[in-house]
Amino acid sequence: MRILSHLRELSESLEDWRRYQSISIEELRMDRDKRNMVLHSMFISIQSAIDIATYIIAEKGLRKPSTYRETFEILEEGQIISEDLANDLSDMAGFRNVLVHIYWELDLDMIYGILRNDLRVLIAFKKIVKELLDGVES
Repeated sequence: MRILSHLRELSESLEDWRRYQSISIEELRMDRDKRNMVLHSMFISIQSAIDIATYIIAEKGLRKPSTYRETFEILEEGQIISEDLANDLSDMAGFRNVLVHIYWELDLDMIYGILRNDLRVLIAFKKIVKELLDGVES
């Protein structure tokens, strides 16, 4: 199943993200290589979650999203994730767009806050997806 490769990618990038949480804001500011590693793991994590969400939407025959942010709103409408998680994941999708389009103008304080505080959002999503898959395989 294609979703399993997305889930594997999410798991690996979340482990990277977890490791990178030990990087200080000063290191993030001063070390371009570390900053690029952090931003890449964040991007891959968020994109993997979007890919998984899109897969679930297609499998369940839910309405087609017009934006990445809307992808998680649709999962909430389909009672797959909570409203709070949908809001947090939608914000992450918005951040993903920032990473892609204005990468060079990023606010490092904001990035550091996301690095330190938002891993939990993607971990919660991964847990729900794994439970969904376990239910399908049973």
